Amino acid sequence: MGFEFLEWEPERAVLGLEIQDWHLNLAGVLHGGILASLLDIAGAAAGSYCPYPGRIRKAITLSMTTTFTGQVSEGHVRAVGRRRAGGSRIFNSSVDIVDSHDRLLAMGEGTYRLRSGCEGPEGLPIDE
Repeated sequence: MGFEFLEWEPERAVLGLEIQDWHLNLAGVLHGGILASLLDIAGAAAGSYCPYPGRIRKAITLSMTTTFTGQVSEGHVRAVGRRRAGGSRIFNSSVDIVDSHDRLLAMGEGTYRLRSGCEGPEGLPIDE
């Protein structure tokens, strides 16, 4: 997809994407599937930060809602995910996606589950 992590810390993840022609739908605007994917990834990342180099915490999506609120055809978008609640394995995140002028393009919420072995902050070695 071509996104990058702009920020990643406990309970927060910010992804950035520079829109390319292949991100656009037939109407010439950023495809909803790209927005939904950014929403999903930012939501999962917000609750799965791992502070240890060479290690990772993995999460799977249990449910997700998406509301599209705007359109954009060029420039840069940011997905800002925040872990809102949860326990040792299951957590909830909210995500806003904005364009380069901070106009809201999409918002949503997700429920995620940390994979086995990823409950603690040390996670798993990346090669597992």
